[in-house]
Amino acid sequence: MSEVRAEGGGEDRAAPVEALDGIAEGRRLMRVGGATGLSLAERLSERFQRLTWRTPIHGLRLKGRYPLKLIAVPDDPVIGDVARGRALLDGDLAYRGEVCAIASLDLKRPDASAAFVEHLHGFAWLRDLSTVATRAQGAPVAEALMARWLDAHGDTVDPLAWRPDLWGRRILFWTAHAPLILSSADLVYRSRVLNVLARGARHLDRGADKVPPGARRIAAWCGVAAAGLLIPGGEPRQAFGEAGLARALGTSLFDDGGSVSRSPAMLLDSIQLLAMLREVYAARRLELPEGVAETLVRMVGALLGTTHGDRALSSWQGAGPDTAEHIAAVIEASGVRTRPLRQARDWGYQRLATGTAALVMDAAPPPVARVVEGGCASTLAFEFSDGAHRIVVNCGGAAVAAASLPSELAQGLRTTAAHSTLVVGDSNSTAIHADGTLGRGVGEVELGRQESDAASRIEASHDGYVRRWGLVHRRQLMLTGDGRELRGEDALLPRGRKRRPGTTPFAVRFHLGAGVRTSPTADGLAAILRLPGQGSGGGAMWQFRVRGGTLAVEDSVWIDGQGRAVATQQLVVSGEAPAGGASVSWAFKRAL
Repeated sequence: MSEVRAEGGGEDRAAPVEALDGIAEGRRLMRVGGATGLSLAERLSERFQRLTWRTPIHGLRLKGRYPLKLIAVPDDPVIGDVARGRALLDGDLAYRGEVCAIASLDLKRPDASAAFVEHLHGFAWLRDLSTVATRAQGAPVAEALMARWLDAHGDTVDPLAWRPDLWGRRILFWTAHAPLILSSADLVYRSRVLNVLARGARHLDRGADKVPPGARRIAAWCGVAAAGLLIPGGEPRQAFGEAGLARALGTSLFDDGGSVSRSPAMLLDSIQLLAMLREVYAARRLELPEGVAETLVRMVGALLGTTHGDRALSSWQGAGPDTAEHIAAVIEASGVRTRPLRQARDWGYQRLATGTAALVMDAAPPPVARVVEGGCASTLAFEFSDGAHRIVVNCGGAAVAAASLPSELAQGLRTTAAHSTLVVGDSNSTAIHADGTLGRGVGEVELGRQESDAASRIEASHDGYVRRWGLVHRRQLMLTGDGRELRGEDALLPRGRKRRPGTTPFAVRFHLGAGVRTSPTADGLAAILRLPGQGSGGGAMWQFRVRGGTLAVEDSVWIDGQGRAVATQQLVVSGEAPAGGASVSWAFKRAL
């Protein structure tokens, strides 16, 4: 499988968790293959697989005995969304800004976004309903929608509704919320639910490995394992599912616990899936397999390494911050207590945290096209926060933005200019193709890191602009030991045979957090930043100064934890690089 590979440094890839939090001098992270999406052979194989679902042979494979009841009913360890739950009680299904009346919803062809349709078919809305309703209140709503789903998809294998990862999620949610969907006295309805559950498990047995690596493959194999534990006679399936899940984790995660998609949102989703599976084992008075439990510890550490002082995520690879409450609920459900991973090996996010300040930097090539949809050209971008307030952010949210966001803006959120880094000639450091895949660009990142009581320093460079512009981008960041000053330098250095006559325009962008007020100075070399806070004067004050370019303040946008677009500002340092290169130095310093 194509991957982001680490070279140099002499580190043992099989090192224990404690040894993963380290980067050797001169370490290189390389993007190996996968610059395009699925090959023609892979696409044909996937299409053929889906076509076989409609054949009588596959229908015969799904037949067999169906259970009269479940062996156990596991808990759902994560609380649902209160607003979405109340909407269900009012007769509406809501997700990321979309609201559809349940009574008029066409379950065969829903007129909604892809994310909404997956939310519908995955049955995660059962969690929202159970959060706000008693069994007596919620069961009529859940059973009515369940009956309609069975009428639309229970007998026919649909390419979307029966997608293996959605079946994996359905098994987890159907079993965890069985009291909501199996309270009916209608024995025919109850038998139908359990029959379709058994058919879905058989479908998963043959399709779990057919979905792309990442949360989708993990979801599929979690469903297989859960079915083996909760459907009578499932011991062989349990063993089969545990072996498949171990393989899925190996292909979907790096050794340090990060997702191969390099998306914190996908990693959070994967942790949530394993937390639900953990409750399935608990319902059977069993422990999660040792290898899975050890992987879960690494996953939580990697995820925490991308959080800020507000306990929400930094915005990378289409992900948004989510909400601190949801993240805390998932971490608690995982049962893991660990520290944030500061120096990820392949996951690629470097973390500096001193005093009240926290910085997260993308110091690796972007994900390969085969393992992520909507990847971003964000190499060497960073986010920076002071306590609960974000000072420098990325626009983020391309994959989680509300459906009301224009598609052109959502695509723009993936560009290098939507991240807090240097942009050469208004181009992307890694190409973004018309079909959404990532193409050529950053293939190698060189990384070094130094730590001392006085300061922590990261120096990294990437080759994303070499092919087109003949320039390497090198970024140095230094955070003082008290967390009150962040110094940086961005340099363009000549490399390769490509030489453009004249000068090359560039811009270093610092997108500012929501609520940060900016006052540029008259000389165009500095700005005063006031963070949100109590009182008329606001919160803490930071000074920004720059040398080597011209400073301007421009409008920007940030996608918040609910997927909504929030108007913000950005500091833009512009300049021109001659053939010999150029550099810009800058600093953020806390004044109050």
